Amino acid sequence: MLYREEAAELFMKYVPRSGRAETEQGELIRAVEKLADEARRHGNAHWSDDFERLAEFVRDRLTRSSLFDRSVKDEINADIDRILAYEEPVLDEALYGRLLDRVVEWARAHPKPIPLEADFG
Repeated sequence: MLYREEAAELFMKYVPRSGRAETEQGELIRAVEKLADEARRHGNAHWSDDFERLAEFVRDRLTRSSLFDRSVKDEINADIDRILAYEEPVLDEALYGRLLDRVVEWARAHPKPIPLEADFG
């Protein structure tokens, strides 16, 4: 992961102790961390529609951005597709690191907090 410290700073700044973040920046970081945690700690045993919604939120926000070129968007889509194949949990830290790097890059391009819509996802 290239931007580990920046990702940690974003997490501390925007992610509440529990529940959804109030900003898209925070929810993106929270979503990737929550998906990684579920795979690592529980082997996706607690998988629900909420995890699918989080994965699709990450996909939507990152791939609809003009920030990334087609090859990066293809990589994001492949990583999200792999996570959504939840019957085989992703334990590859590199995959989550790539997604966190993209979130940091996205957050750099959107430095002002973007309120999270109440009905996102």
